[in-house]
Amino acid sequence: MSVTAAQGFEAAGVAVGLKANGNRDVAVVVNRGPLKAGAAVFTSNRAKANPILWSEKAILDGVVEAVVLNSGGANCFTGSFGFQTTHQTAERAAELLAVSAADIIVCSTGLIGTGDEAFRAKVLEGTASAIEMLSVTGGEDASLAIMTTDSRPKRAVRARDGWTIGGMAKGAGMLAPGLATMLVVITTDAVVDAPTLDAALREATRVSFDRLDSDGCMSTNDQVTLLASGATGITPGFADFAAELRAVCLDLAEQLQSDAEGASHDITIVVEGAASEADAVEVGRSVARNNLFKAAIFGNDPNWGRVLAAIGTTDAEFDPYNVDVWMNGVRVCSEGGPDAPREEVDLTPRATRLVIDLKVGAATATILTNDLTHDYVHENSAYAS
Repeated sequence: MSVTAAQGFEAAGVAVGLKANGNRDVAVVVNRGPLKAGAAVFTSNRAKANPILWSEKAILDGVVEAVVLNSGGANCFTGSFGFQTTHQTAERAAELLAVSAADIIVCSTGLIGTGDEAFRAKVLEGTASAIEMLSVTGGEDASLAIMTTDSRPKRAVRARDGWTIGGMAKGAGMLAPGLATMLVVITTDAVVDAPTLDAALREATRVSFDRLDSDGCMSTNDQVTLLASGATGITPGFADFAAELRAVCLDLAEQLQSDAEGASHDITIVVEGAASEADAVEVGRSVARNNLFKAAIFGNDPNWGRVLAAIGTTDAEFDPYNVDVWMNGVRVCSEGGPDAPREEVDLTPRATRLVIDLKVGAATATILTNDLTHDYVHENSAYAS
């Protein structure tokens, strides 16, 4: 049920012709309260879509009545007309829900540069249609309506001590730190105020979505929105709430990784023994973004030399001649030199685990990535066609 697993929420997903294939393309999630608290994090890309520019302002007071999402066009680099489309979307939703437009979050995803009169008309039509179809079981339809190149919806639910967190996500390409090309909506029926939601969300995304680096390309439309209805009347401790939220975010991030465009391997890069967490993240990302390493994994080639070459480009503290590397449980490199024969490494399973021990400290970090495949190149060579 994703976003409607928690009490106090209704959702819907409808098709209004934004997508040529006729699939659902507009979703609405509404918080019926009694609490209307919200928090959100956005792409760190300086090039931001119009819905991001709107929502960054709308979230400032910590009140969110509803989220409107479309998957038929990014509405990015569409000028003042595109921003007016976003504004009108919020106004249409607010009018139908009898709330303030300033409390409507707007999200969009799809082809950059898309957003003409026909696009606007369909988004507004879809907003009205989805609001008419709202239900407490509409979470699944909503999760279908936000998909673009996704092959399947992403949903996650966690329940604890009488309260629930549920979420939905979309994303398959342009997955890189600073969030990814994704839209995420997470709901909870716990009593949590907006400042607490914000703190928990930032902590959770830092170690989940921000550690997903499938292809090194950062989107213009990324947004994760967290809503609290307080419908259970239960106020959890911060640590408990943060832990469950982190689990939901990690679940959704791993689902995004496993559905990455064209990928044949899901690669988990674990960096251990770093002097700091920042160093561990930098080292992990250097490997995740190395096309030679990613191509080797696609070919089932345990080319550990490419790992050392990649991490040598970082400013992290370590001795490149005293690093150990494991691939799928086999130590192929010890103290910067050969260890077990490459033939002992089996890279045929989709799940691939790379461990890098820097041997200079106790910090660790995990980065999620994918291999570089023919299918990825093919899919992204004709995205606008």
